Amino acid sequence: MKGTQLNPALNRAPTAPAHIHLIGICGTAMAALAGMLKEQGFTITGSDQQVYPPMSDFLAGRHIEVQQGFRAENLHPAPDLVIVGNVVRAVNPEAIELARLALPYLSMPQALAHFFLQGKVPLVVSGTHGKTTTSSLLATTLLRMGEVPGFMIGGLVEAFGRNYNVDKSPYFVIEGDEYDTAFFNKVSKFHHYLPKFAICTSVEFDHADIFPDLAAIKRTFAEFFGRIPEDGALIAHGDDPVLNELLSAVHCPIITYGSGENCRWRLHEIESRDLHSSFSFSYQGAEGALQGSCDLPMPGRHNCLNALAVIALLHRLGFPLERILRAMSTFEGVKRRQQIRGTVRGITVVDDFAHHPTAVLLTIEALHQAWPQSRLLVVFEPRTNSSRRAIFQEDYAKAFAGADQILIRQALPLDGIAAEEQFSSTRLAEDLHKQGLDAQSFADTDGIIDYLARHAQSGDKVIILSNGGFDNIHSRLLARLEEKMEA
Repeated sequence: MKGTQLNPALNRAPTAPAHIHLIGICGTAMAALAGMLKEQGFTITGSDQQVYPPMSDFLAGRHIEVQQGFRAENLHPAPDLVIVGNVVRAVNPEAIELARLALPYLSMPQALAHFFLQGKVPLVVSGTHGKTTTSSLLATTLLRMGEVPGFMIGGLVEAFGRNYNVDKSPYFVIEGDEYDTAFFNKVSKFHHYLPKFAICTSVEFDHADIFPDLAAIKRTFAEFFGRIPEDGALIAHGDDPVLNELLSAVHCPIITYGSGENCRWRLHEIESRDLHSSFSFSYQGAEGALQGSCDLPMPGRHNCLNALAVIALLHRLGFPLERILRAMSTFEGVKRRQQIRGTVRGITVVDDFAHHPTAVLLTIEALHQAWPQSRLLVVFEPRTNSSRRAIFQEDYAKAFAGADQILIRQALPLDGIAAEEQFSSTRLAEDLHKQGLDAQSFADTDGIIDYLARHAQSGDKVIILSNGGFDNIHSRLLARLEEKMEA
């Protein structure tokens, strides 16, 4: 099937659209956008290749009609506007029909900006790591201070029970992703988000399917920082060496946070107890000095730094420090971020989204601090396009220090990528063995569940790391442990 070229002149929102169709509606962000538009009174339809729970239930609960599969007839009768998801390629039959009908179209980030960011104060959380947790913490803290924000975040925020919100507040919190926008707009999503204030947690190489090298990542972040106006501010992690390289060219006000002496907001002592942390901090600014301590319902130094970034931003927005700290202490978390899924026979199963080598390392470090007396059995599924490439093979071999056992699922092959360029779970297990770590690879998820059902002991923490559903391993493992208890 031949691909299509969309008319750039039609890449716009029409005046007063009534019916909006979303191609690829079951993606996390696309489904959230569909819900937001539905709440604004638009007639919403959509289509996707894979229509199944939980997204199918989410959309059905909002009375949004979804067609299974991509077909030209899904654009009949013709909608007033089509929003094209990131998963859609130029050969998609609906993309081809979109061009033939000459309908107005937008990408998801363009639509978010047009319908929900105009006239708001966008608070964009960017960085290679920690975006979902930091943006969720920001949105929840605003909520607890009585300033209910609009937001779109890549995880389910417990305080709201969903990953989006539309409100009359001037603030709109966005998780600013550097991944590309759409087949017709190959730029990072966050370039569309009209940042007034932004947090940047880190800059590392990621998304190897999109960016050829770290230099390309640095260029897109530098361009994003250049979009922040002079009456806004960038809250930047001052300990990050790559990010620091970029700050000299930034023209908006910069507020740094971290442990270094040059950081305006400095992290000091940290104490961990189970899945909680407390930390002290200090601030030095033109208006004087501050110091305080924060109780945080999350473990790990990286989460304390994420919290300090939120404190710095909210203080810049004019919220009193005591109110910020009191509100932050009530944070309930985000689904799939250090989330306990259940405990059976004294064995605790924890779900986490970590997949980049640095995120894996920091997550294990945090959970080791939280449970220093427990064995950590770490289960890893390489699932993203980047994690299934050999480019991170050696980095993963350095990411599992602190784990007592490492169980690695074999990665599914990437189409069109040479075998020598693909990640090897077997090789990772061998490399970890050479370091004296107990590691093994498994052909499938069933093998991992069987192993854990036989070998996990009371007091163990099973840490499951994946950015996907991982064959429902969490519920299946808990059910198997229940069966063994009853036998």
